[in-house]
Amino acid sequence: MFDTASFAGRLAAAATAAGDSRAQRAAIVHELAEARRSVLDAVAADFSTHPRAASISVRAYAALTDAIVRAVYSVVTDVLHPRANPTEAEHIAVMAVGGYGRAEMAPQSDVDLLFLTPWKVTAWAESVIESMLYILWDLRLKVGHSSRTVKDCLRLGREDYTIRTALLERRFIAGHQPLAAELRLKLRNELFKSTGAEFIEAKLTERAERHKRQGGQRYVLEPNVKEGKGGLRDLQTLYWIGKYIHGVRQSAELVDQGLLRREEYDNFAAAEDFLWAVRCHLHLITNRAQDQLTFDLQVEVARRMGYSDAGGRRAVEHFMQDYFRHATHVGELTRVFLTALEARHVKREAMLAGFLRRRRKTREGFRIERGRITIVDEKAFLKDKLNLLRLFEEGLRTGYLIHPDAMRIVTAHLDTIDDEMREDREATRIFLDLLLKHGNPERALRRMNELGVLSAFIPEFEPIVAMMQFNVYHHYTVDEHTIQTISTLAQIERKELIEELPLSSSILDAGVNRRVLYVALLLHDIGKGRPEDHSILGAQIARKVAPRLGLNAEECETVEWLVRYHLFMSDMAQKRDLSDPRTVRDFAKVVKTKKRLDLLTVLTVCDIRGVGPNTWNNWKAMLLRRLHADTSDALEAGLETLNMSKRQDESKRALRERLADWDTKDVRRETARHYDPYWQGLSTDTQVVFANLLKDIPDDAIRIDIKPDPDHDATRACFALGDHPGIFSRLAGALALVGANVVDARTYTSKDGYATAVFWVQDAEGHPYETDRLPRLRAMIEKTLKGEVVAREALKDRDKIKKRERQFQFPTHITFDNEGSEIYTIIEVDTRDRPGLLYDLTRTLAANNIYIASAVIATYGAQVVDSFYVKDMFGLKLHTRSKQEALERKLRTAITEGAERARGE
Repeated sequence: MFDTASFAGRLAAAATAAGDSRAQRAAIVHELAEARRSVLDAVAADFSTHPRAASISVRAYAALTDAIVRAVYSVVTDVLHPRANPTEAEHIAVMAVGGYGRAEMAPQSDVDLLFLTPWKVTAWAESVIESMLYILWDLRLKVGHSSRTVKDCLRLGREDYTIRTALLERRFIAGHQPLAAELRLKLRNELFKSTGAEFIEAKLTERAERHKRQGGQRYVLEPNVKEGKGGLRDLQTLYWIGKYIHGVRQSAELVDQGLLRREEYDNFAAAEDFLWAVRCHLHLITNRAQDQLTFDLQVEVARRMGYSDAGGRRAVEHFMQDYFRHATHVGELTRVFLTALEARHVKREAMLAGFLRRRRKTREGFRIERGRITIVDEKAFLKDKLNLLRLFEEGLRTGYLIHPDAMRIVTAHLDTIDDEMREDREATRIFLDLLLKHGNPERALRRMNELGVLSAFIPEFEPIVAMMQFNVYHHYTVDEHTIQTISTLAQIERKELIEELPLSSSILDAGVNRRVLYVALLLHDIGKGRPEDHSILGAQIARKVAPRLGLNAEECETVEWLVRYHLFMSDMAQKRDLSDPRTVRDFAKVVKTKKRLDLLTVLTVCDIRGVGPNTWNNWKAMLLRRLHADTSDALEAGLETLNMSKRQDESKRALRERLADWDTKDVRRETARHYDPYWQGLSTDTQVVFANLLKDIPDDAIRIDIKPDPDHDATRACFALGDHPGIFSRLAGALALVGANVVDARTYTSKDGYATAVFWVQDAEGHPYETDRLPRLRAMIEKTLKGEVVAREALKDRDKIKKRERQFQFPTHITFDNEGSEIYTIIEVDTRDRPGLLYDLTRTLAANNIYIASAVIATYGAQVVDSFYVKDMFGLKLHTRSKQEALERKLRTAITEGAERARGE
């Protein structure tokens, strides 16, 4: 990059020409900064020509740092602090340690230096160290440093594993070479030689704790490239251990030591190169030491690495799929490597624990080694390719984990899983038993997926392996989500979720076709990642895969139907008004039988819970329970039971019972003042609240009741006030202003001209409001409704999209449905969520003389689907196409203008 010796001469000349020490330092820094900048630009330009391979670049960044440190050392010891006759004590060795010692650096990596002296630091050495550090700091380098003797290094290395690891990766840069040689010899003979087992243990404990801090999952959707599971630090841990135990100088030597096979090392090198490339791009984009691959940076890194949109998926999704596949390889390598080490350095206690544990007898061909199941004879094992599946069956049957040596054999022979084996009845029997028989299918599926067995046996599964969905809603990759849903089903079967999921638990207790349910869950998202509707494509794939898995014709048809309609129940429950009889009728017409309803209910629950840790809540549970109960009644007693007048009579009777202490005349007035939809749309509890709010209400009053509603996992806000156009919008604006997130809403007009509106709201974290926050909430709402605060103006500062979510793209879809309700048009708006969206939409509808009867809000991370049940000013549905198109244009304008405002454009 540049000739260090001649450059050091240039520095010396510039320093000599300057006057005092301050001027000298400034001249040195000026020369160095210019040279460094031109080399950094050259390295970055070169990196852009091979943006997915960083090994040359990371070495170049380290080499540039070497050149700078050597040049600085040279000018400091020759010009600033020369020694005429150095004593034995006046020697110093400048050494790189840590990542810099490994000669691997990203653009913004720290420069970790060890200043090694023979004995206590002399005045000369102190001056040299101080001058070097000031120059490096003036260059804006992040320098970590320590000044130690060889004796210090040995003492501190014994006490602290972090220091010991940094010393393991030391590298001589400049100064007195014999000092560095002495340190190398003493570390090897007096520290490293006898402490291999304890170092391995310390590094593995450190790794486990680091993973825990990073979320414990390999598929965290905003991974830390350096510290996360499957990241660079995991690969470095393998290298550290290899170096500590066997003295390897570079990772390729792990093959010579028998710790990795050649093809495993190739995976190691590919993953390392890819992860370093990602890290370098992160540093170059942010101009700081950024190692967290956040959503907003993923898009830019994907672009820089040359990914493009293809096959119905965004470039960022293709990039992240590659990222997670490399992370999985890192996990496999770690397992294999550690087992090889364990065989050589295992602690006696671990061996004793293995002997003392009660063993389940293994079948012929398998044995237990160090507490894990492995293969007795590789040749005999491979004679029958079904053994590749039997290994996982044996693992579940005996309860032992699989030995990485056995995993190695499996991954090396995936090509033997061919069409003949996929059609083999015994193979499908083993596979279905893994799902159905042992009570813990998640363990086998996850290991089979990581080793490539799952996608070899079901090739249609391969495209969704490590597939990321670029949105805030899905917490896992598609394959991991699939395994999580199956894990949930197994938990329900093991009776671990009776309190949380009483309906699903009772359905399974009553008995369902388990083969159908497990296979449907395995295949429900198999169509993802392509331009077509994944439910339709998935059903077509299921039609091919289910018979191959040994299901009979009727089972195959049910699996296909479940995959085709796996989102249908969730959509109906969350996006439609369940109090409208047409909703249940339309749903029942598609479901047709109680058997299918039960299967779809359990599948839907598992699917929602498998999305992420906090996706399932009481609100969704209540909606699904209600839809299941109403549909169940309709299927058993006939669709005609969904009768409006029957429901209305029952609802009025229930209210009369609750108002038993009221005057008969007042009760009669209350039951006569509301139109039919009111009686179907609200629970008796809510109707009692409204009865009390409306009792003797003055014309100009606004009465409010705000209380927690645990059944809905939300806070219920009821409003009673004189009706006028745009009332729904005003209420939505007031709630948006207090930061309340509306999850459901209903509004009805009474025959005597009052609006009764109820909103279910949650706080910014998606929880009901704490009781002590309700008075302030109420006061703020009252202010807005009285006109003391203008919602539209006040919302401007609050209606913002989070920076990390700006890269998510949610195209807006608006549909008009005149079939889903007897008396309303359903307008469904699917777009990006933001605090002021509901207010903008309802204000637009009000301005166009559209009456809103109810709004159903379904939120999916940063995406929202708002469904409005509406009529025009004459009380009619919106039938004419021109009217729909004009309204759609205005809604789109409101969404676009609001989004621009939220981005601060």
